[in-house]
Amino acid sequence: MAEKYDVKRELPSYTAPRGRFEIIEVPEHAYCMVDGHGNPNTAPEYAAAVAALYAVSYAAKFQSKRELDRDYVVGPLEGLWSADDPAAFVTREKSAWSWTMMIWQPDWLTPELVAEAIARAMAKAPAAGHVRFERLAEGSSVQTLHVGPYDDEGPTLARLHHEFMPEHGLRFNGRHHEVYLGDPRRAAPEKLRTILRQPVARRAE
Repeated sequence: MAEKYDVKRELPSYTAPRGRFEIIEVPEHAYCMVDGHGNPNTAPEYAAAVAALYAVSYAAKFQSKRELDRDYVVGPLEGLWSADDPAAFVTREKSAWSWTMMIWQPDWLTPELVAEAIARAMAKAPAAGHVRFERLAEGSSVQTLHVGPYDDEGPTLARLHHEFMPEHGLRFNGRHHEVYLGDPRRAAPEKLRTILRQPVARRAE
């Protein structure tokens, strides 16, 4: 039996060094996505969005295995985060956050197959109707691995925004991106592993 494709093993952008920042080129990927706003710890639509993403992603996986004979490990949950003032991430002012939660999808999935998976998932997760299938190209990005509670990310982001990026002549070129390698339902907060990524571009001289 062929080994399942696992994006966390296959793509370098799904690994990051702990304790330092690394500039990488992130290739374009396909994702299932859901948009929302507000504190992810208290907003009901956040929990519904995450449940819908997993429902669609597993429906697509089973359909891929059944119809295309191609199996894979469902990708980790990821999030694009933004706020009118980027300082809201450093201060953890969560009510000001806008988010797009998403899960990677393999390139061999067609929009038609994903549309069928969405329709099938709606029976268990009505919010699946808000899921869209879209490609995202981030390009040059800075990332690092954060180990520990999500609320401890602030100092690392402050160093990224106010030290590393200015020192390297970089500016923001996309939304703050987090890849959740750890599962908060199973891992202790101090053991959670999260890739923190910021798409960047060179500042004009």
